[in-house]
Order: sequence, then structure tokens, then C-alpha cells
Amino acid sequence: MLSAKSLFQEILDNDESFALLCSIAASGESQGGWENARIAALVPDTQRDLAPKITRHGADEDKHGRIFNALLKKRGLKPVPVPPETDYTMLLERNGIGLAHDKLKRDEPLTVQDIVTYLAHSRVTEQRASEQMQLLRKHFADHPDLGRAVKMISNDEDNHLAYCHEELLRFAYAGHGRAIRRTLRECALAEIRVYRDVSLAVMAHMGRILGWPKPKAALLAAGIHAVYLYERLGGRRRMVSLRMPERRDALGGPATPEPEAA
Repeated sequence: MLSAKSLFQEILDNDESFALLCSIAASGESQGGWENARIAALVPDTQRDLAPKITRHGADEDKHGRIFNALLKKRGLKPVPVPPETDYTMLLERNGIGLAHDKLKRDEPLTVQDIVTYLAHSRVTEQRASEQMQLLRKHFADHPDLGRAVKMISNDEDNHLAYCHEELLRFAYAGHGRAIRRTLRECALAEIRVYRDVSLAVMAHMGRILGWPKPKAALLAAGIHAVYLYERLGGRRRMVSLRMPERRDALGGPATPEPEAA
């Protein structure tokens, strides 16, 4: 029976597919770390209180990248090149979602609207990350090699999502509600499209590595398209709603160090 757990287990059991999965994840997390570090450095003076939280966000992302690389090392594997069509973070940036890298590479202070854009983009992408890690946590929390890493990253992603909710609500109360709603909608529509395309690309690569028969590959592709249709028709609403989180000031402290043996 084809299930999320059996699919992930098949990918994890093969060195080549495992190396590709971890390399894609590590690359995206490292890119997120760089973006957050640059945003923290360029925060406008009126929002300097946010800088330590953005820095913490970036430190968490960097940590996740190191964890995925440590998982590879533990298995005697090395990172592999990330196919461009599977690079979720870069494809979002190329689609105009979030803050452009050209802007982040300049030493010019960001505007308050830039910070709102960053938070809205993060709220959408952290929803996806939180859900993905919860799925892995459900099935692999007790895995001898992956368990500790999965639980730590899942907790971090939940913190990131809580932080985005709280800060966006603060900006909404300050009069930015209309801009936040517009930006969340634009980000969500772009993200679900990019996520579909990246998912199809990743599954195509995994199918080649693992020798999936055409009916299995077709079934997985149909499932990905079905998820996109669901999200296009209304499922994306979970990405654009805002509510005060139970975890308040979720990024108010230092980043938690990664496990010594990931």
C-alpha cells in the first residue's frame, strides 16, 4: 500500500535518494539562514526590536542545514548537487515572493513594508515547513538515526510559525492589515504553485533513482496535482489566516543547539 510513511521509508533506505533529499533540504535551510541574517542586518531603526528574533530565525535555519549535512556524514555520504528545478527557496525568489536577493545584498536599510513582506512570506512558507515536519515527526520520531533531528527541527518550525503570526498581528494592529492580507494572498498563490512544481521534480528524480514503475510515478504525480487543486480552490486559507499563537515570543531567546549526533 502506498502511504506517506512507506514512500519516505523507501527514500530513506536508499543511499542515493537519501543523499538527494538531505542535500535539497540542507540547501534550502542554508539559503533561509542567509536571507534572515541579511534581513536582520538591514532592519529599519523603527523595528530594531525585531532584529534579534530575525537573527534567531536565521540561526535556526543554519542549524537545520548543518543537521541535514550531519545526517549525510553519519551515513558516510556527501552532499550532492541540487537540481535547479527542486530548489524551492530560489524558485520562490525568482517568482518575486519575499525580498529580492539583489535588495538584500545592498547595504541599504529595509522599509517597514519590506519587513511586512518578509513576515508574510515567512508565514506562508513556515506553514508548509511546519506541516511537513509534523508529518515526519508522526512517522519517524522514534527512528534511531532521524528521530532527534526530526523532533528538533519540527519544534523550531512551529516556533517560526508562531513568531510570524504574532508579529504580523502586531503590524496589523498598527495599521498594516490591508497590505498584510494582500501580500499573504500573493505569497500563498505563488507558493502552492512552486510547491507543486518542486514536488513533481523531486518525485521524478526519486522515481529515476528508485526505479519506480510508470503506474506508481503517475499515481504520485496525480496526488501532487490533487493537492495543488485543493489548495488552489481554498485549502490555502490555512496559509493566510492569522491568530494569536499559544507560543508567545517564540523566538525571544537564543537558538537551541543541534544534537551532538544528529
